[in-house]
Formats: sequence, C-alpha cells, structure tokens
Amino acid sequence: MHTSISEILKEKSLKPSRRSLPCLAQSQTHPINLNHFLSVPLSPEPKPEVEVLSQERILCLVPNSFVLLIVLCLFAKLQASAILCLTRLHLKFRGKSLSLQGKNPADSSGLFFRDGKKRIDYILVYKKSSPQVEKRCTFEKNLRAEGLMLEKEPSLTNNDIMFVKVHAPWDTLCKYAEQMNIRMPFRKKCYFKDWKSKTLSRCCQMKSWLPRNPMKLDKEALPDLEETDCYTAPFSRARMHHFTISNRHTFFSNSTRSRIVHHVLQRTKYEDGKPKMGINRLLGNNTFEAAFPPHEGGYKSRHPIKTHGPQNHRHLLYERWARWGMWYKYQPLDLIRRYFGEKIGLYFAWLGWYTGMLIPAALVGVFVFLYGLFTMDSSQVSKEICEANTTIMCPMCEETCDPWTLSDSCVYAKVTHLFDNGGTVFFAIFMAIWATVFLEFWKRRRAELTYDWDLIDWEEEEEELRPQFEAKYSRVERVNPISGKPEPFQPFSDKLSRLMVSVSGIFFMISLVLTAVFAVVVFRLIVMEKFASFNWKFVKKNWQFATSGTGVCINFMIIMSLNVVYEKVAYLLTNLEHPRTESEWENSFALKMFLFQFVNLNSSTFYIAFFLGRFAGRPGKYNKLFNRWRLEECHPSGCLIDLCLQMGVIMFFKQIWNNFMELGYPLLQNWWSRRKIKKGGGGGGPNVENKAQLPQWDKDWNLQPMNAHGLVDEYLEMVLQFGFTTIFVAAFPLAPLLALLNNIIEIRLDAYKFVTQWRRPMPARATDIGIWHGILEGIGVLAVITNAFVIAITSDYIPRFVYAFKYGPCMDKGHHHEDECLRGYMNSSLSVFDMGTNSNQSRYCRYRDYRAPPWSSVPYEFTLQFWHVLAARLAFIIVFEHLVFGIKSFIAYLIPDMPKDLCDRMRREKYLMQEMMYEAELEHLQKERKKNGRRYHHEWP
Repeated sequence: MHTSISEILKEKSLKPSRRSLPCLAQSQTHPINLNHFLSVPLSPEPKPEVEVLSQERILCLVPNSFVLLIVLCLFAKLQASAILCLTRLHLKFRGKSLSLQGKNPADSSGLFFRDGKKRIDYILVYKKSSPQVEKRCTFEKNLRAEGLMLEKEPSLTNNDIMFVKVHAPWDTLCKYAEQMNIRMPFRKKCYFKDWKSKTLSRCCQMKSWLPRNPMKLDKEALPDLEETDCYTAPFSRARMHHFTISNRHTFFSNSTRSRIVHHVLQRTKYEDGKPKMGINRLLGNNTFEAAFPPHEGGYKSRHPIKTHGPQNHRHLLYERWARWGMWYKYQPLDLIRRYFGEKIGLYFAWLGWYTGMLIPAALVGVFVFLYGLFTMDSSQVSKEICEANTTIMCPMCEETCDPWTLSDSCVYAKVTHLFDNGGTVFFAIFMAIWATVFLEFWKRRRAELTYDWDLIDWEEEEEELRPQFEAKYSRVERVNPISGKPEPFQPFSDKLSRLMVSVSGIFFMISLVLTAVFAVVVFRLIVMEKFASFNWKFVKKNWQFATSGTGVCINFMIIMSLNVVYEKVAYLLTNLEHPRTESEWENSFALKMFLFQFVNLNSSTFYIAFFLGRFAGRPGKYNKLFNRWRLEECHPSGCLIDLCLQMGVIMFFKQIWNNFMELGYPLLQNWWSRRKIKKGGGGGGPNVENKAQLPQWDKDWNLQPMNAHGLVDEYLEMVLQFGFTTIFVAAFPLAPLLALLNNIIEIRLDAYKFVTQWRRPMPARATDIGIWHGILEGIGVLAVITNAFVIAITSDYIPRFVYAFKYGPCMDKGHHHEDECLRGYMNSSLSVFDMGTNSNQSRYCRYRDYRAPPWSSVPYEFTLQFWHVLAARLAFIIVFEHLVFGIKSFIAYLIPDMPKDLCDRMRREKYLMQEMMYEAELEHLQKERKKNGRRYHHEWP
C-alpha cells in the first residue's frame, strides 16, 4: 500500500528552495498591467477574460458622481456585467481607450500578429532582392508543416527588408516541449517546520528589527520578482493533467517559447530531398539576414514604475538592473534568467559573485598599501637613501652621463616602499588562498543556481553540425553513435594536419608578441640614455620614472594594436581547424583568444619582473645590446616600482578602453542607424518620422546584434582581469581595488547593453561557465608560482631578510625591531667601483650588487652575501609554493562542490515527485472511472 502524499508531507518536508520558475501562470504577484500584458489570449480558442476587480477597489477608482450607478449595478447581482460597466465608465472618465475584451494595449508595439491575439515568438528577416527565393519558400513551407504560424510584414525603415513573424500554437509548443524534455511545474510545494526551519524563521524575525539592507531589491516595488516554489517534471502530453495549467498562454514563458521555436528552426529542411537544414545555414548563405526573438516592448515608460508598475519584463530589467542608479543593488538573477536564458544568467551570476569576492581582497590590498604609506617616512631603507648625500653612484650611461648622488632618488625609494614592504608576503599568500576560495565557493553557488533554475537533470542536446564542416566533409560519412544517422566525418589525418598548422600559427603569433616586447626593451634602452643626459634638470633627476612611463605607454599602444590582429588570426585559425559543432568552435576560439591576449598583456610584465636588471653586468664590464646600448639596471631600492607602474597603467587604461568599446561603439552605431532613418536613408519614406510609431520588430532590427562570438569577449575581459589581479598582485596590492571598481561599472554597462543596445539573444541553456572555469584554475596555479618568484627575485624582501638576521646589527641580539635590524642595509647592498683618477670627481662610485671591492684580492667577484641571498631566494620559492599549494588543496578538500542540504533536498524532492505523480495519476483514473460509471478502487489499477 502506498502512503498518501499528504501524510508524507506532514511527516517530513523539504527545506524551502528558491525556484524562480513560475508555478501559477497567472500569478497574483504580477502588477496588474504586467500580468494583463503577459496573459493576453494568443489564439481564438479561449473566451476573452475580464479583469476582476474588488468592490472596494472600484469604489476607490470611480469618482463620486458614479456611486449611484455602482449601487444599482451591484443590486442587480450582475457582478461581471457590473464590473465591465463600471470599468468602462471609469476609463471613459479618465480619457483612456483600453478595451477589456481581450485586446492588449501593446498590440500596436508589434508583439502580436495582425489579429492582436497570436504572440510573436521569433522574427526572421530577409531581403526582397535576395536570390535565395526557392530555399526560403521551401523553408517557410516546412515550418508551416511543423505547426508554426507565419505572417509577413514589410519594414517601415527599409523597402528592401521583409519580416517573417513566427508564432508557435499550443499544440506545437506541447509537442516540442515533450521532445526537448522541458521541465514544467505540476504541484506547488508544501512544507512543515522542523527545528532548523523554526530556528531560521526566528532568526529572520530578529533580522526584521534590524535596518533594511540597502543592497537588496525592494520586492514590494518589484512584485514580479516574488519567487514561487513548485515541483517540476519533464512535460508530457499524456500526463498533461498533472501540470498546473491555469492559462495556456502563460504556461510556457516567453523565453521557453522562443527556445522551442529556435529548436524547430534549427531542424527544419530548406531543400527537399536533401539533408540540408537549419536557420544557421540559411543565415550563412544570406537567405535570411537575421533571426532573433523580439524584445517585450520598450524599456522606458512615461509613468513611474512605482505607481504604475512595469510595462513588461524589459522595462522591469531596465528600471531595476540596467540603470546606473542601481549600481549598489543585487542583481535580479531570476528575472535575467527568465528573459535572457540560463547561459547569460550564469554569466551575470558569475560576474556578480566575482565582484562580491573582490571586496575582501580590495580591503586587504588597501590596508597593505596604507601600511606602506604610513611607514614610508620611517622606513630605514628610505631614510638611508634620502640621507645618502655623499654616496656617489656610477653613471647610468658611458658617454654623456655623470655620476649622481644616491639621495637624488629619495622620492623613488619612498614610492617603492608603498608596494614593497612587510605586508607584501602576507598579501601574496592571502590572494593565493582567495583565488581558491573564490573558485570553490563559486562551484557551490553554481550548484544552487542549477537547482533553482531546474538544470540539475538537464543534458545538452546533440548539436547540429556547422555548415562549413558539412560542406567540407560531405563526401566522407560515418554513422553518428548517438543519433544512429550518417553524417559527414573528418578523418584523423586531416584533423591532425590542420591542428598542427593551427598550433604553428599560435606559436608564430606568440613569437610576434615577444618581438614587440623586444622592440619595447630597445626603446627603453635608447630613451634611458636620453633622459639620463637630458638638459632639463627635472627630467634628468627623475629619468627612471620618465623611462618607465614612456615605455609603458608605448607598450600599451602596441598591446591594443596587436589585439585587433590577434582576433582576426584566432578567427582564421579556428575556421581552418573546421570544428564539428558551434560549441567546439567557441571553445577553440576562446582558448586561442585567451592565449594570445594573455601573452600580449603579460609578456612585458614578465620581462620587468624577472629579467630587468638581472643581466646588466657591472661598471667596467657592462653587457650591451648589439654592442651599442647598455642593458637597463634596477634602482638601488629595487625593480618592483617598475613592475607596479607597468601593471597600474595597463590595467587602468585597458579597462577604460574596453568599457568604451562595449558601450560607446554600439551607441554610436545605433545613433547612426537612427540618423539614417530620420533622413530617409533606409528607404522607408515618410512612415519613419517618429521612431515611437515603429513596430517592435523594426526597432529590434535597427539594434545591434549580439557579438558573433557570444559571451567569449565578456568572459575573456574578466578572466584577463582575474589574471592581473592574482598573478602579480604582490607587486601591485591595489589591483583588486581597481578590478572591483571596474566590475561595478561593468555589470551595469553589460546590463545596459543587453537591455537597450542589443537585439534580444536566443535564451540558451547552460549549467556552467564552460572552458573558462578550467582557465581560471590554471591562472590560480600560475599565480602561486609567479608571486613566489616576484617576492623572492623582484622585490628586496629576501635581501633585507638575510641582512637583518645574518649581517645586520641584530645578528647576535635575537629579535628586534625591523628598522633597527636594517641599519646599514643600503651600504651593504652597494658595491664599489674604481673609476680611475678624475680631478673634479671622486675616484670611487657605488653600484647595486654584491661584489668584492677593487682593493680585494679577487676584485669584483661575487661575495658570500650574494650566495646567501641566492640560497635564501631559492629556499623561499620552494617553501612558499609548497605551503600555499598545501593550503589551497586543504581548503578545496574542506569545501564540497555541492552543499549537503542541497543534496538532501534533491534526493527528497525526487522521492516526493514520484509519489506525487503516482497520486495524481491515481486521482485522474478514479475520476475517469467515476465519470464513466465504472467501479473504482483505491489501489493502483
């Protein structure tokens, strides 16, 4: 005997989840106008619905002069007729022309067929002058055979453009929803309060006494964001009675309808008798110009959203997400997912999670920077440099340069201390652990989202072949192991040869990057001599800043120029490989773009961090490039300030450039399109004087299409920023702060772009961020190694540490204050060189190295201190890497990828769904037998 589901729910229950899938189609959480907008009849089958208003609300809406009519109508006990009568009177009094017979006020905006009932689920665009008439007609005929409804409409902005409006009727939606295994709601969840839930509710009651979190969205002003809780199951027409269908027209959301239509478009033939199908191929051969789901009306309204409510989901997204005034609010992820699909929703969820995790990293980085700022004047190394008025340094060039005083670089030494201080090692370890915690907690957050968004049991559909792949390998076929149908096949030898060519192209482009870095190095060597012998005293005194600054600016311009070339080369190499499917093409292209841009951005940074000043030689025996230019040396206080300047300039200007290209370029393009429309350049004639009169399909056509690479550019920008934030963070602790500020702008920038400047993309599904997660983990490993080398080799932390405990005044006195132990460090780190006899200058000068003096028995040979420092550096690298990797692995082990309570909820829900399906089927069969007059029993039939 089966236990009743009501008894099961009384015994135990599941912890409430955050399902955003609508359970009841006509949810009362919608504002009246939005709910009415979304529930307009799309077919003539159902009767027109009249909005039911309460008597109290009617009395509030209708003026006092109509109270008598109200009483008379209510006395007649004709509620529906009375409400219709009163509402008409009210609208007439207010001067509104809103019909209550099912006609939607948004019909004129181009969201429906001409009958005002069938909703437009997809838009196809073609040119009348296109020669591919036969393919298009065959494709349209086959679409009608699949059950879709089509209606054509000429463009008002271009006489050569024709729009094909596509509508999916109820039967077609049900048919393909069953084929695609789309999960739909069938029973609202019920809960009982266990001790954990009671404790949680008490905590929530206590929180209600606290001030409201200003970052949370106001759900009273946004009732559409109210979450519903439903059990879901794959849709089945045979068990349609199990599902909660209160309104056929809103049971499938707009994004689900568009996804179903896109599924049909991808699998419909356009040539009879040939296996050629799919809208992508028709877009590739210019049969159609574009294919996209329409936006749900305009994103702006003349009335405030708080008093009149949102007109549609696009308007709601703009007001509560895309506006700049919402920069401090949490993102409405459920609404983003509902409008743009799970793939884009996961991108914004990941971006928001990354931005939130940057807050503690930015705070710690600011504290490290402030520590360096407050101890800048009291630093023993800086004081010794600033007080070294009698220390003569060797000339920076051999012809026109003169010896200089060490105290001249006092400002340079103080600025270096801002980033090279005692907090550097701590911050590097912190950021390595932070990267691991970020990725591990993102896995948990992703698991929660996939559960909330019904993606746990979702499996990606078998993708169709790319048209280019099919055309190239149509002669060689093999049976697909999944579908069992013959399909084009790429031989292994051909695939290997193309892959080798692609890899050769990647190495060639990387060598081009290294060539550009070499050119920047030569430029630095040339301008170093010029600035060191400059006539302007200010420039001559600060020649190091001038050399680094000009070198970074030139390098930045080369980086941005090469990025344009790299994108075209990556596109060419990816097409040369002939990937089988679109996802394979996207992953291959993303990997190439990341390799190119990562090497392009960081090659010069690696040079400054690990090669600058390492091979310069010594006075009297300098190493020269082409026997002409002397290699660049580090400042006596270290090379870290050059690395910091390089990172800061590139990171700052690149973020500004990216933000301009993301928003400024689409804005300019859309402005130019509107300008041509106003001037009649599109051939639209006098019908396009007012853009507000254009139907929605014309407005969307004049917007920019989403990037052809999908979300590759969006992810690539953030992943490269993640690399900048973690790889060399020991040299630039303010990198997380710059990243945080940029991401706050980036979220609203991308939101504004998606909502207002781009056509609505197809709502695609995804369960993770794809190849980018593996790239992020690789960057996290590289960051540990790089920071270990930066601290050990680039900074002066290890030389100062060795001097303090081996050669300084604290050598035999145990632990003392750092400044006391570093007395004499500057003198210890400078060697002596004999310049010969000069009448006007000192005979000896100092240079940065650990070498024996000229009067030693082995002049200019490395001293014992040099070998001690070298051994300490190598030991630090080994200890640092093993320690941090151990901590990272331990943290990854402690944090499970999926929360335990989520696992319990999933298992419990699976069990309850089986019981509910059994009980619903039993009730249905009993009703059928009772209806037919047959005898029925309580056991399973």
